[in-house]
Amino acid sequence: MNCRIRTERWPVAGTFRISRRSATETDVVVVELEQDGALGRGECGPNVRYGESAASVAGQLEAVRPAIEAGIGRARVQALLPPGAARNALDCALWDLEAKRSGEPAWKLAGCRQPASVVTAFTLSIDTPERMLEAAEAAAHRPLLKLKLAGDEHDLTRVRAVSAAAQGARLIVDANEALTPGQLEFLAPRLALLRVDLIEQPLPAGDDEALVGFDSPVPLCADESVHTAADLDRLAGKYQAVNVKLDKAGGLTEALALSAAARARGMQVMVGCMLGTSLAMAPAALLAQDAAWVDLDGPLLLARDREPAIHYEGSVMHPPPRSLWG
Repeated sequence: MNCRIRTERWPVAGTFRISRRSATETDVVVVELEQDGALGRGECGPNVRYGESAASVAGQLEAVRPAIEAGIGRARVQALLPPGAARNALDCALWDLEAKRSGEPAWKLAGCRQPASVVTAFTLSIDTPERMLEAAEAAAHRPLLKLKLAGDEHDLTRVRAVSAAAQGARLIVDANEALTPGQLEFLAPRLALLRVDLIEQPLPAGDDEALVGFDSPVPLCADESVHTAADLDRLAGKYQAVNVKLDKAGGLTEALALSAAARARGMQVMVGCMLGTSLAMAPAALLAQDAAWVDLDGPLLLARDREPAIHYEGSVMHPPPRSLWG
């Protein structure tokens, strides 16, 4: 098997801001595996929150190149690399390669339903309440909006502005660990009155214990607090949903296991993403079919996408073409 590893830089449309950082471009790492004339590809988005960079992820992959080129399988990959972006790119490339070599689509190999079109959330970056209102007015035609919170005194004003500007939209708020327990207790009942369906990761991941006994009027979704199925036991009684991201789980293989395990515990599943192109979204489309919330708007936040690409019609994400992945 021939393995190629490369880093790509993609421009963001404007500036993407969350509570921790802002970005005008994003780096992704792409793995290409070629065997018997078939080419499998996978893309990951390194995340500084987890100590990752494009260089560190590429280094992880280079370190296991001999095993890859010897013909490694998906089961071995789970033990060879830890959960994270590097394993995601490799795991997804192996799924794509198997689909190309076998002639069977990846969804069938994975035992999933055939992908159909789904509605994805569209993310509004942190800004002043006035500018977020303007952004919401421009996105008012979208049925599901996700807005980032900053953990400051303007958060409720931000949500009120977006709710007023996009009255036909359901809302998700994502604090990216920026709130305190006191802020969450204050905001939650008020957010419930503003068409907020879900609150993502309100507290720092290390503060999850503060959620024990908190009866939130809006479901709470773990994001930074959950990476793999092994994390679920300690989230019981604290969160009602989990955000499954391939870059956190370390690929489609673990993401499928995490989704199934969460549902078995009575938790709802959201499928999310890092900034990335359609190649990163395509494997997640398999998970999106049964998700309560889909947040696969990565390509919509970029200035351009790769070709071939997933077709987005407004907020409707169509199934990925097999020429792209799977």
